[in-house]
Amino acid sequence: MVKLDILSDPICPWCYIGKSYLDRALAAAPDHPFTIEWHPFQLNPEMPADGMDRRAYLEGKFGGKEAAIQAYLPVHEHAETAGLELHLDKITRTPNTLDAHRLIHWAGIEGKQTAAVSALFKAYFVEGRDIGDHDTLADIADGLEIDASVILRLLQSDSDAQDIRDRDAAARDMGVTSVPTFIVDGKHAVPGAQPPELWAKVIAEIREKSA
Repeated sequence: MVKLDILSDPICPWCYIGKSYLDRALAAAPDHPFTIEWHPFQLNPEMPADGMDRRAYLEGKFGGKEAAIQAYLPVHEHAETAGLELHLDKITRTPNTLDAHRLIHWAGIEGKQTAAVSALFKAYFVEGRDIGDHDTLADIADGLEIDASVILRLLQSDSDAQDIRDRDAAARDMGVTSVPTFIVDGKHAVPGAQPPELWAKVIAEIREKSA
């Protein structure tokens, strides 16, 4: 088996798209060699704990409403190509994702890390839910058959918060500046939302080397 480490943020549309492309490639190669682990990277590490109004965030980031619309046109195009459902109009707040990353970490302990990533993407991009809200995160955990009361209690503490911050900082120290970033076998960094065809080639090359 080959380790595939994925640095991602649950509010990153390109991470959502990149995961969909990867999923398509893995479904086409059910005997693929990858063991997948997700790692935290916050697009907005300085975001207030309770998040902020999404429109204000986007217009501030891109320099106005029209610029924000133009910046998201490629997102819509690639999401359509990936067959993804996006309802960006439902999103009213841009959250701080520290707690969402904590949930992903705890789900990993339960062997449900990828399922948690998928659930967070769906909650945010399809349902427009505030994935910085503790009750929302506990409800997502419940949907994964993880004890929601335990998750809620952990979220109300500082458990693993510094670990997430440290891992985020370590990624930046390694030179990661954007996500998604995929690291194959601890050696080869593959940045961006890569199409299924690229992953098919990577899988084929790994098979050839191990033959």
